[in-house]
Parts: sequence; structure tokens; C-alpha cells
Amino acid sequence: MLDARVTQHSVARTICRPGYVDEVSPPLDRMIAHRDALLQRHGIDPDDRDDYALDRRVPVLLGGSPEAPANLDLLPWAGHDGERRKDLLAVKLKRCVCAGKISLRDAQGIISGNWPAHYLDVTHMSCDSDGDGMASDDGGS
Repeated sequence: MLDARVTQHSVARTICRPGYVDEVSPPLDRMIAHRDALLQRHGIDPDDRDDYALDRRVPVLLGGSPEAPANLDLLPWAGHDGERRKDLLAVKLKRCVCAGKISLRDAQGIISGNWPAHYLDVTHMSCDSDGDGMASDDGGS
């Protein structure tokens, strides 16, 4: 599920660098093909495809593998457990990792686990950088 290029020590050169996600992400048409294959595997009507997002259990912006099958799943777009809400949480977690307020490993654990249970706590965290660098945990490889 994880991208070996992204570790606690490499976050400044990887996920915290502008443009990183676009650089490592596969083309959109390939990701749509992955989503369509998962829809078929789960027996979801192709006419309902716009209701579902191809979810990365650990988003690329938190060091998830861009294309590993173990990291790909489906989520509905809407709802309490939906992809729109998960995306907001992932952006906040990335901001906190890049500010050194939370370790990469902890952020990956939150987003790949029962993330809806952590949503309010994380979205209310202050993740402004105080200049002390990255979190010291070596996790997330």
C-alpha cells in the first residue's frame, strides 16, 4: 500500500514538495480503468459509476502507492464515509506532516484505519508550522 520513496526523512523532498502527487500519479485514463474494474468486481451497475471514487486507502499525498492493487478500493463520493470527506482529511493530515505536527506513520495510520472516527479531531488540529522542522518519528516506510 505504501510508496517506498516516501519516508519520514524524505517528506520534504516528496509529499511536501509542490507538484509531487501529479509527478508520480498514473494517467487519469488508467485510474478510471482501475475504478471500472473494481465496480465490475463488486457488481455495481456501470450506470452508477459517477457515484463512486477510486479510493487509495493511503492517498498518494500521504505516501500511498499510486497504483498498487492493495492500495486501491472504491468509496462513494458522498456521505460521512465518502471520498470527498476523506480527501479533506488527507489534505489536513499532509499539512500537519509537512509542518512537523504529526508523524507520517501516524497520519498513514489515521487515514488507512477508521478515518471517519478521527475526522473532527484532525480537522480541528492546528498545523501551522512553528519552524521546528519535521516530526522526528522514523515511520512510514
